[in-house]
Amino acid sequence: MEENLSNEIDIRRQKIEELKKMGEIPYKEKFDRTCTIHEAREKLGEKVKIAGRIIFRRIMGKFGFCQIRDVYDKIQISVGRNELSEEDYNFYKKMIDIGDFIGVEGEVYETQTGEITVKAEKVTLLSKTLRPLPEKFHGIADTEIKYRQRYLDLVTNEEARKIFLTRSKIVSFIRRFLEDNGFIEVETPILQTSVSGASAKPFFTHHNALDIECNLRIATETWLKQCIGAGIDRVFELGKDFRNEGIDPSHLQEFTQVEWYASYWNFEDNIKFFKKMIVELFKTCLGTTKVNYQGQEIEFDGEWPRINYVETMRELLGCDFLAIDDVDQLKKIVVDKGLFGYGELEECRTVRTLVDYIYKRKIRAGIVNPTILYNYPATLIPLARRNDQDERIIDVFQVVAGGAELVKAYSELVDPIVQRKTLELQLEEKAAGDEETMDVDEDFLLAMEHGMPPISGLGFGIDRFMQFIFDCPNIRDVVLFPLMR
Repeated sequence: MEENLSNEIDIRRQKIEELKKMGEIPYKEKFDRTCTIHEAREKLGEKVKIAGRIIFRRIMGKFGFCQIRDVYDKIQISVGRNELSEEDYNFYKKMIDIGDFIGVEGEVYETQTGEITVKAEKVTLLSKTLRPLPEKFHGIADTEIKYRQRYLDLVTNEEARKIFLTRSKIVSFIRRFLEDNGFIEVETPILQTSVSGASAKPFFTHHNALDIECNLRIATETWLKQCIGAGIDRVFELGKDFRNEGIDPSHLQEFTQVEWYASYWNFEDNIKFFKKMIVELFKTCLGTTKVNYQGQEIEFDGEWPRINYVETMRELLGCDFLAIDDVDQLKKIVVDKGLFGYGELEECRTVRTLVDYIYKRKIRAGIVNPTILYNYPATLIPLARRNDQDERIIDVFQVVAGGAELVKAYSELVDPIVQRKTLELQLEEKAAGDEETMDVDEDFLLAMEHGMPPISGLGFGIDRFMQFIFDCPNIRDVVLFPLMR
């Protein structure tokens, strides 16, 4: 296989040298198209100038067909001696290969079999490829190539093209929807000096010019809230966050997320807003509000049932777990109930991480249709607003479907005194061995002490959502260029 590839590369190198001797430029400066390939398919009977990569070619003596494509569409080209001179036809046969980029001038017609085709009156070699395209593109052997060489995946895989074109539509729709509803997009720092905004392990780096240690942001939350404090009533950012956590089929350390914050909202307002957005997104970008995920059809346009997180967990454990602050005591209850063994709980070193572990495996995993989970334990999210009736509960909701968390939002904590206490508790958990805790962010606390209105914020992961709607087994399938070892 490697020998055949090497021979093919040598042959194409020789062709490049031969082209130069002929006075041909193997890599042209430009080509003036009159339309795209997709547009050309609607121009029966008209002359067009189009360009693309050859993905198929068949020559039968003095006549032949090829196909060219771009990421949006493909079209058939007929090439024959009736339209081209003998010299030009021989050039096409000898010097042009599958994978090359060509420009084509000719009339669009329909063959007897109904195939839209361009009758080539002129074929121009635009860019010569050294390596041939892969003949097949499936199976375990090609997974590495698919992620490392995404350009080949997009050239040869219709499903990959669909995923990434849809992803672009979704990102554009979210921006437009937010802007149409009065939100302003801003940019906040990626390099930070405090780990804040979420419970996650960060990446660290050194800033040489300032001689300080920095971390890559794990969320945009604290900065966007400062924008709210500055008087920007509705604000959002769509960009990259970084969390130095384990790799699995549903997690990447670099991921894309949109976060938005609205003054004077509570989490109930965000539930209504998110549901409206997601239903319109499905209709606009997918043409349906149904998703086939893990063999199940899931409908988003309808009533979303609700699950009270705290009450469901109380029923599961048979006790008021909110009154327990000793992780070993809670572990004993979990084991005695037969929910898990001690070995499974070894990595849970705080009550917060233990409760989250139970939730993900015993509550979230069984949810199929879009469901709103609300009333979360206060230990889980230090930045969320405490409930007015019970400060051990926070005003939080998540939307779960098919066992996957699609979004998390809450009424924001804007009390600087309570906020300082919750962040100091995070330090205690860090001392107990929990690496996914926040720092006491003094700059954020200073901004909060200057005053913030009531706020509700929401975080929505684009990668996980794409994985969900296309039912992809690995999150790398929906990330254009995932990091590889």
